[in-house]
Amino acid sequence: MQRIEFELDREFVELNQLLKLAGVCDSGGAGKAIVASGAVRVDGAVELRKTCKIRSGQSVTLGEVEIRVVAG
Repeated sequence: MQRIEFELDREFVELNQLLKLAGVCDSGGAGKAIVASGAVRVDGAVELRKTCKIRSGQSVTLGEVEIRVVAG
């Protein structure tokens, strides 16, 4: 499994934007489509809210990629 550590420079980042900023997808629109498909898990649970607020300490999984969000 590939692990990415994402440094958060604000209170939260929207899930679809996190996928784009971490390089997992090309755009926020693509991120929304991926989330809507049910392929994304936040802290182990399927997340379908495209603009779900992701905060420091949470982890997001998409396939074989895990993004750990840490305070910047």
